[in-house]
Amino acid sequence: MTRTRRHPQPPFAQHGTALIVGAALLVLLATVTGCLAGSSAVGLGDLWALATGGPLSASAQSILLNVRFPRVAAALLAGSALAVAGAIIQAVLDNPMASPNIIGINSGAGLAVLLAGALFPHMLFLPPLAAFCGALISALLIFAISFGTQISRLTVVLAGIAISTVFGAGMNAVLIIEPDAYVNAAGFLVGGLAGVGTRSLLWPAGLIIVGLAVSAVCSGRLNIMSLGDARAHALGMNVKRARLCYLALAALLAGAAVSFAGLLGFVGLVVPHLVRFLAGHDNRLVVPASALVGGAFVVLCDLAARVLFSPYELPVGLTMAFLGGPFFIYLIIRNRGYADGH
Repeated sequence: MTRTRRHPQPPFAQHGTALIVGAALLVLLATVTGCLAGSSAVGLGDLWALATGGPLSASAQSILLNVRFPRVAAALLAGSALAVAGAIIQAVLDNPMASPNIIGINSGAGLAVLLAGALFPHMLFLPPLAAFCGALISALLIFAISFGTQISRLTVVLAGIAISTVFGAGMNAVLIIEPDAYVNAAGFLVGGLAGVGTRSLLWPAGLIIVGLAVSAVCSGRLNIMSLGDARAHALGMNVKRARLCYLALAALLAGAAVSFAGLLGFVGLVVPHLVRFLAGHDNRLVVPASALVGGAFVVLCDLAARVLFSPYELPVGLTMAFLGGPFFIYLIIRNRGYADGH
């Protein structure tokens, strides 16, 4: 007799509002902690004085406005964008092991950013747009591989890793030929937020905010896609076109994040799984919760990278790799049978 595996009810499946409120409080806590912690002493009173217009020393004001705020804002934007991109990709590809860095979207965006920096170094608005184009090319390749032939889900992941390797070789080639293509290129290749300024966030922030808003509005249609191609088509959805549009949306979010944060990995893999464990598979809840949890996750990882090894500072991408690598191996083992199906 075959036994059916019984899955426990997610704790917040019927309490989505509570999850969103809790995630928002986590974002607030992570933001305040990220602004206060660091090698230079800034207290809660300084933060309150800046928020309310009270008396504040010039050094504390400079640290908060020029260093801590831009870095925390960058972490929130990158985490939200990559987490939502991962949630969309996993839903669209029906593949729990997919994420922007695993299937090569991040690498495509990274190569485009380095090419833009090498060819047009003074055009500050170009890297986010170039990153989107590079990410979109990677997404289109995955789209063709996934839906052009009947192949397994694991094969899609392996193809994404191959695409990522090719684009990674392209990035190294650009940096060998033009070492000044990107400031702190070593940090860019592993993902880092050191030195991120307000000016470099303006264009990506606009793209990410628009992308997150569209993702939230369109999240309900992801639930229709999860019913299967036949039922989604019967409900009036053009499944192929919808998949392509959602992959382009994920490319916009991931590309914008890569343009200033580098090749941050595993945010789009870990965070959506955590949210689904807590809330179930309703994408109307998964997408906004992933945005909040992803932002807080990157802020806290960046804080750990800054504080744990003081006076040295590690790129936040290394911290995420230590967490995400074992989690990816766990997913491969857990989904061995599942990965063999299309």
